[in-house]
Amino acid sequence: MEIPNLSPQTPTELPVSHPKTVIDDQKPLSVGLIIIISILALTSGFWGSRFLLADKSTDTSRALIISPETIKTKDQIEVGKLYGNLGKIFKDSATGDLEKGSINGEGTHILNRPGGLSQRASLTSSVVDLDLFVGRKVEIKGETNASNKTSWLLDVGTIKVLE
Repeated sequence: MEIPNLSPQTPTELPVSHPKTVIDDQKPLSVGLIIIISILALTSGFWGSRFLLADKSTDTSRALIISPETIKTKDQIEVGKLYGNLGKIFKDSATGDLEKGSINGEGTHILNRPGGLSQRASLTSSVVDLDLFVGRKVEIKGETNASNKTSWLLDVGTIKVLE
């Protein structure tokens, strides 16, 4: 069945319209303007992060921060004081007696914990001079590092003398 054409005009007589687009009326952005906008955005973002979002609160009531340059001898270390980097929260902690040495060549010091040789931890630290705490019972906090030579390798961030 064929559908009849009810239009009075033939298909060749239909008007052809060219719709006007918005893009035709706009001028493209120049490369120089894009570069200037990018530089302004980067500069304002950099300085905004330095001044607006900075946490300027310091809480020194929790513990005493003493830099390694301040402590010259073991006699200056006090029981109950916290030494090290208090600006960061460390998730790993351990308590024990600190001694100089390494386990299988890992670490600069050893933390002897209750439970025997299997509970010892190898220690390193770029924040605290561990030599000042040798022979003392301490509580340390830091980050665990991967090691194939020792059961636990801990990078010490803070140390508190218990005895």
